[in-house]
Amino acid sequence: MNIEIKGNPAFAYAVIDLEPNEYLVSESGAMATMSSAIDLVAKLNGGFIKGLTRKFFGGESLFINHFINKTSNQQRMTLTQPTPGSLVCYELNGETINLQPTAFVACEPGVNISTKFAGFVSFISGEGLFKISVTGKGKVLFGAFGGIMERQVKGEMIVDTGHLVAYDPQLNLKIQMSGGFISSITSGEGLVTRVEGDGRVWLQTRNLQGFASWINRFF
Repeated sequence: MNIEIKGNPAFAYAVIDLEPNEYLVSESGAMATMSSAIDLVAKLNGGFIKGLTRKFFGGESLFINHFINKTSNQQRMTLTQPTPGSLVCYELNGETINLQPTAFVACEPGVNISTKFAGFVSFISGEGLFKISVTGKGKVLFGAFGGIMERQVKGEMIVDTGHLVAYDPQLNLKIQMSGGFISSITSGEGLVTRVEGDGRVWLQTRNLQGFASWINRFF
């Protein structure tokens, strides 16, 4: 399976070439175009109970789509995400990455998707009460609002709320005020997330809630 990302950083989309008998798992609504020879099968996202959990707590759809190439020739499809921004194609080699709700777009069949409790720190910081965990072997596609920055954390890093997209599971997240009580309120920064440990984070350059607030000023 060949996956090529185009249109980064503003309007990314993924071009996927499926070889004979290959299939791709994607979030519902991610498909933009596909060959008429590709079969589409919608399945419950991990069973009925797990699917409901992922829908209401993880921000995922109740169903996930399986795109299957049952022909003897290569077939092409394209995937997008709901918001304008970047896509990342990361190949897992047995490790795990935690994704923020709605970041997941698609993956190869060797990748397992699960919803896990992220803690009240994540909820208070605006990142959601649950997180999406992807593990196994294969390529996974995830997206963001705006561009995506990958950073290595060695010790501590402060991340503004709404900018964290994905992170290594060994990292610890803590919520705190951006400064003193008065400074945190008057600066407009409010609460921030302190990321502690040794690992990688993927950050989005734009904040969807902040953008929505800016738009509302004109209406």
